[in-house]
Parts: sequence; C-alpha cells; structure tokens
Amino acid sequence: MAGEDVGRFTFDPAPVQRTHFEKERLRVKAVKHKPGHVTLLDIARACGFSVSTVSIVLSEAPLSRNVAVKTRERIRAKARQLGYHPDAYARSLRRRRSQTIAVLAYDLSDPFCFPILRGIQSGLHPAQFRPLLMDAETERKLFDSYLKMILELRAEGLIVIASWVFEETNLLADMEKNHVPIVIVGRDLTPSKISSVLVDNEAGGALAMRHLCALGHRKIAVIRGPAELFDSAPRWAGVQRAGAEAGIRIDPRLVFQLPGMVDPASGFEGGRDFARQILASGRACTAVLAFDDLTALGVVRGLNEAGLRVPEDCSVLGFDDVLPAAMATPGITTIRQPLAEMGSLAAQWVLEAIEARESGRQKAPQLYKARPELVVRMSSGPPP
Repeated sequence: MAGEDVGRFTFDPAPVQRTHFEKERLRVKAVKHKPGHVTLLDIARACGFSVSTVSIVLSEAPLSRNVAVKTRERIRAKARQLGYHPDAYARSLRRRRSQTIAVLAYDLSDPFCFPILRGIQSGLHPAQFRPLLMDAETERKLFDSYLKMILELRAEGLIVIASWVFEETNLLADMEKNHVPIVIVGRDLTPSKISSVLVDNEAGGALAMRHLCALGHRKIAVIRGPAELFDSAPRWAGVQRAGAEAGIRIDPRLVFQLPGMVDPASGFEGGRDFARQILASGRACTAVLAFDDLTALGVVRGLNEAGLRVPEDCSVLGFDDVLPAAMATPGITTIRQPLAEMGSLAAQWVLEAIEARESGRQKAPQLYKARPELVVRMSSGPPP
C-alpha cells in the first residue's frame, strides 16, 4: 500500500524522502552556479564539516591522518563533485612565493620565439613554476612597462627573449636590486652581470660561408642584419673570416643591410627587395647568404618573380631554422640554432638562481654559446 489515510489526507513517506534529496541537490546546484570559483567554504557548507577540516583533508596535511576515513572520503568526493581546485593565489600569499617566472618576448609574431618558449615551458613545468608570458612587440616603452609590471606582480624570476634588449635600461638594474634572477636569451649581457644564452653567431656565419664555398660559389651576395641587432656584427665577421680563408673577395657592391626591423615581415620584404636590386645591378651572383630564414624566403620569392629558379640559377642560405624554412618550397638550407634547448637551459638557470637566493647564496652570471649546425635542404647547390 503506497500510503496511509489520515482523515482527508494521505501520508506517503516517499515524498518526504525525495524532498530531502531535492534540498541537497538544490544546495549543491546553488553552490556550483554562484559567481566565482568553488571555495573551501562551499565544500564545507555542502558536506556539513568545518572549513578547517575540509582544508586539512584537501591539502593532505599531516593532521588529516586524525580525520576519520569516511569523513575524508566524503569531503574528497564532494570536492570532485563540485569541481574544486586549490587556490594557487591564496597559497602564494601565505607562502610569500608566486611560483611564477615572467617571460618577456621582444615580438611573439617572430617564429624565432616559439621554440624558445616551448623549451622554457618544458624546463619550468617539472618544478611547478608557471610562465607569465608578455609580448613587447618590439616597442621600448612597452618593454619597460612590462618590466615594472613584473616587479609589481612579484614574479620570482625573469627570462627575456630578445636580440635587441637595451643594456642601459635602469629597470633591469631594478630587477637585480629586488633580487629577481634574470636570464637573457639571444644576447650577451654578462658584462652587466646577467646570465645569457645565445648561439655562437660568428661560428654560424663562418659555417654558412664555408658551405657555399664548398659547393664552388665565388660570387656571393650577403644580406646583413639591422645594425642595432646584436647578432648582425658577429655573423658578418664569421662570413668575412670564412671567405678570407677560402681566398674569396666579397664584392662590397653585393653586400646589403636590412634596415631596423619593425616586425618579422620586414625581413621577408627586405629580402625580396634586395633580390630585385641584385638582378637590376647586372652583377654576376650565384648565391645569396641571407641574415635569417625569413629574409632568405623573401630572396627566394624575389628570384622566382624574376623567373629564376632556386637553386638551379642561384642558391639561397638562411639562418635560425625556424619552421617556415623547413616547410617552404624549396626547403631553405640554413644554420640551425638549438632554440628549444636554449629556452630549457634558461629555465634551468633561473630556477637554480632562485634556489640559491632562497638558501642565501649568490649565483654568478653565466654565459652559454650554443653550437650552430648546418642544415642542408633544397635551396643550395653548385653554381650554374
């Protein structure tokens, strides 16, 4: 019999039971859908225990061993049901540690940055540090503004991906005064007592020139990088040294220089424009050694537009080995920088510096020059 008649009313225990569970469901729903993240207080209200008990259980503190097994299981089940995640911000305030490494890139639109970022992330993740990424967009004011923000956010370390960082900036000195370890990727700032990771640019320039000489090229055009870029002078020095060793005189009329780079696309357009200038000059040229891969891709485009084939009519060589160089047709012969490994090393160094700081030690600035590697693809071959 479903119920019992009591005068005009019928008593059925089932609705009472359903009402109890309905109240519980509505309470959970209210907790789950209120604004903001699920908190320890929400879980405590939902399962009927104190906030301190919930905190002890979910943080797996030593005192959690004193909490009954069924209570622990109930609290954890309720936390999973509500989608609770620990509040890293609150934890960092308690510990006075942000567990954050600021990563300031000079221009994220440049393919050069992505492999370095991946290396940094792989280096930070096992240590449970978070990268805080900022893009300076090649603007000095934005760069300085972000440095101030990094100090205000109490980042524990700073990695700068930059080939154009200004040594005279006072804010880098402010970082040092606040005991924030800094590592620069792409420039040598060890004279300013800042650890630096970069490729051996002079060795890379020499490696590129030797490859073209070994193929039999003697009439080689060179596109140098912008004067303000740290990489430009050592790469050019390497090219000249290798050319002298091979007994090759580089025609100064076949040496060009990219203007200040507003964005990475300007390198591509510069290479395309220089290819036209080389052809318009009427000077014999069997190979073009470009400052970087994007400039090399611009040279290939300019030669193709003039009806010339690469490498049958003219070889083209780049530098960096960014992804577009491998995907282009033809694939660009280039000098590879181990970008991901450089990023990983930068992360390792900044974590070591933080550890040294916490133990009261001072870590001396370090310099690492990565060895460049020749990657031969379809854009280079013997002279016609």
